[in-house]
Amino acid sequence: MTTLDARTRQLQERLAAVGERIRLASEAAGRPEAPPALIVVTKFHPATDVRRLVGLGVADVGENRDQEAAAKADLVAEPGVRWHFIGQLQSNKAKSVARYAHSVHSIDRAQLVKALGRAMDAQQDLNGRAALECFIQVDLSQSAGGTSGTTAEGGPGARGGAAPSDVDRLAELVAATDGLRLAGVMAVAPLGADPAPAFGLLAEISARVVAAHPGAGAISAGMSGDLEQAVAAGATHLRVGSDILGARPRVL
Repeated sequence: MTTLDARTRQLQERLAAVGERIRLASEAAGRPEAPPALIVVTKFHPATDVRRLVGLGVADVGENRDQEAAAKADLVAEPGVRWHFIGQLQSNKAKSVARYAHSVHSIDRAQLVKALGRAMDAQQDLNGRAALECFIQVDLSQSAGGTSGTTAEGGPGARGGAAPSDVDRLAELVAATDGLRLAGVMAVAPLGADPAPAFGLLAEISARVVAAHPGAGAISAGMSGDLEQAVAAGATHLRVGSDILGARPRVL
């Protein structure tokens, strides 16, 4: 029998608690056989925590800064780990992200789509990697009287994202770009407002995308504080950080 260190035991307990919340939310939403995937957001936490999480069965890891994500991907080079880039992405970082990322959850402009397409073309020529899964990030800041701001785990708050009216155009561009696969939509609930209406709007936008692109039904939504509302609205991917890893370490 392997004895776990204190930090690993802590992560195990928190993973179990979040897993139970997801189970209950999925049952309440009438989808107990199809719970959403859990992406554990590890930003500002060390690669040693990522290794612990992988040892506990975590396969999906989220990061929102390329420099940190690229370094951790090199340090935790486990073949079964899927790295999800969830933060705002500068076009000049596309080449780096294409090297390690399984998906990008923050597609919000045509320039970024084109940069990722070029980067993936080069990367696939180099190693034949699979297509990069792309989520269109939708700005829901005006959906329920909320405000923009930063979040503790799931990315940049409501500051990023395409306007709902621009989603169809971006989806068409992603779908037409070699090396990219349109996965679906993503959003962060507005701060200071009930997340349920915002996630309801996201579900409506998702349905519109799926009508044109039947394989793009993924919905990336929900974090530590609002995962239940996201599951109720049909989220297929949750981005949870603080309720698993605790408060972010102090950055000097």
